[in-house]
Amino acid sequence: MIPPNYSDICKPVNDLFSKDYPFGALKLEVKTTTANGVTFTVNGAQDIKSGAIISELKSKYTDKVNGLTFTESWNTANLVTGQVEIANKFARGLKLELSGSSALSSTKRALRSKVNYQQDNLFARVNVDALSPSVTADVTISREGALAGAELAYDLNSGAVTRTNSTIGYSGPDYQVTLQGNNSLNLFQLAFYQRVTKSVEAGARAVYDYKNPEGGVSAELGTKYILDQDAYVKTKVDNAGRLGLSFTQVLRPGVKLSLAGLFDTTRLQENAHKMGAALTFEA
Repeated sequence: MIPPNYSDICKPVNDLFSKDYPFGALKLEVKTTTANGVTFTVNGAQDIKSGAIISELKSKYTDKVNGLTFTESWNTANLVTGQVEIANKFARGLKLELSGSSALSSTKRALRSKVNYQQDNLFARVNVDALSPSVTADVTISREGALAGAELAYDLNSGAVTRTNSTIGYSGPDYQVTLQGNNSLNLFQLAFYQRVTKSVEAGARAVYDYKNPEGGVSAELGTKYILDQDAYVKTKVDNAGRLGLSFTQVLRPGVKLSLAGLFDTTRLQENAHKMGAALTFEA
């Protein structure tokens, strides 16, 4: 079995705490696919407090026969990006990516290349930023449910390692436990996720900053309850007294609405709360 890439090792618990919570914004996403397989996605978000609006237009075309994928995007910051991917063309499990971006209103540029290689029990990636210049590499290995991964970033100009992260964990049929050591083993996170029943998911995570022991351990609990095939609710609460609530409803096939609120239970009488909504159309 192919393990997840390093960024997705904790995806089940991260999704439980982050997805479907559009705090402080009104979001809209429209996604359509043409007859020849080109996908167009329009994303927009308005910050409720400031009123600022950001949006992005993205197109994606996949040539499955040759393993090619082309992606282009343009956002309201006048940033244009393009990406080409070639998968399983030269070897099974090997994917090559080349991406670049250019800000039309400034001199900001980026040019990156990435190599992904995945096989049973192994997922490795190398990302090279040609203009920084820097190299980021990560690897995940697995065996019989046990997972281990590491990530390293190296700055070629200074000749210094700028980031090291590592993760160990175990994934069962309906649960996952992970321990991460980030920022050169100065920030630790212990996370647990379980699908309790077909309609109930639960998770918890605790974070400890070794460089700030006075801050203690921050903890967070989260749940998801599936009401029926078209609706579910989510809740989360942390030790600072912040309570997050979310309700998601499929209004009709291809149309989904999410409503969310983040409430500071220690300051209920103050204007310290955030509301938000997200509407998604997919044809």
